[in-house]
Order: sequence, then C-alpha cells, then structure tokens
Amino acid sequence: MKTYRIGQIVPSSNITMETEIPAMLRQREAIRPERFTFHSSRMRMKKVTPEELAAMDRDSLRCARELADADVDVMGYACLVAIMSQGLGYHRTARANLEGAVAEEGKSIPVISSAGALVEGLKELGIKRVSLLMPYMKPLAAKVTEYIESEGFEIQDSLALEIEDNLAVAARDPMALTEDVKRLNTKGVDAVVLSACVQMPSLAALAPVEARLGIPVTSAAACTVRSMLKAMRLEPVAPKAGALLSGALAPTH
Repeated sequence: MKTYRIGQIVPSSNITMETEIPAMLRQREAIRPERFTFHSSRMRMKKVTPEELAAMDRDSLRCARELADADVDVMGYACLVAIMSQGLGYHRTARANLEGAVAEEGKSIPVISSAGALVEGLKELGIKRVSLLMPYMKPLAAKVTEYIESEGFEIQDSLALEIEDNLAVAARDPMALTEDVKRLNTKGVDAVVLSACVQMPSLAALAPVEARLGIPVTSAAACTVRSMLKAMRLEPVAPKAGALLSGALAPTH
C-alpha cells in the first residue's frame, strides 16, 4: 500500500483547502488502496484584492521550494482568483514558473493550480456551457468569468456573492449553496461550478445540488483533486464529490 504526499501552496488565510482536499481523498481511501498525507506552505493574503493577490502570487515560488524539500508527489497552487486575476492563460505561466523553481532544487514534481484544474477538468469532460457561483467582489468575478470564457467555455450565468474578507468566505455554511444556486440560471447548461473558489466550502453541497439539477456539478476544489490524482497516475475518483470524481463521466480524449 503506497502513501502519497500531497503538497499545497496555500494563501495564509485559506483554511478550506486543508479541509476539503483531505476530505475528498479520505473518502477515496475508503474505496481504493492508496493513502495520502498532506503538507502545506503558506503565502500571505488576508483580503481578496488585486494588490494582495499579486503580492501573494510572487511569494508562491518560495512555497514551491519549501514543499520540494518535503519531496511531495504533487503540488497544488490553492488559489483560483490569484491566477485568473493575473491575465488570460496565466495558469500555464504559473505552472512553468513553479515547476522551474522545483527543478532548481533538483526535483521533478508535477504542479497543478486550482485555476488550471478547473479549466482542464471541464475541457476533458467535454463541457461547453457552464454557470458559476463565486464569493468574489464583482470586479474580480468579472476577471474570472472572462478568463474561463477565454478558455473556450460559454458562461450562461454567474453569481458573485461579494465577500472580500477571505476568512468570511471560509466561514460560510457549504449548504447555503443549495439555496444560492436557485438564483443561478442553469437552464440548458452542461455543468454548474458550485464554487469557483477553493476557499468557499462546497463539498457537502455537491451531491445534493447535482441530484436536484440532474446535471454535473463540481467545484474548483474537486477539479483540483481530480488533477492531483491524474498527475500521480491514480484513478480520479472519490465518493460524494460531484460528477468529475464519480468515475461515471468518460473523458473526451
């Protein structure tokens, strides 16, 4: 039985990635033999503003080097909006920069970002039209929408909850999303991204909302787990974590 080390590059005020990512992988341990341990390095950020996001992103290379010292099996950059607010396609640049920092430490470790994971997960499963829920202030929410559209998706509707304080985002009851989603236009979409933010808790709401809507429902965190598992060449499945981890959806390639 092999144990894999999961590394996370985490905003200092983010407390959700270190609960939801392990929760999904613990659920996976109940149905698959692999085991996981979790290791984080933090970059300073308290409020979700463009200035703090840019400063935090610059600090991510230090975090990657620290996690390389732990010889983790995969690294996840745990802030979607920090990537998407830096410019279209930036998840590719961020990945190259972080993997370069790891290479300078003499290591070869796959690095994924929640931003890239969301884009790649939806693409791989052939999803074209989506509706999104996110906690951001409207200017940052607009950047997220523009970013996802630039990757070839049609955004039918989006709802920005306008919560600037990052701890306030984490304090939300995930089941509140079961009511929030009623304000979202989901007619005719291929999928709903219930939380386009890895700080806004959503895991408990994924399965109930998916059952009610009858279409795939996912989150940035669930997509991150999927990408992490694929990077480690493990089957991307986890119970009760939405369609992208159910094993029921066949990739398009």
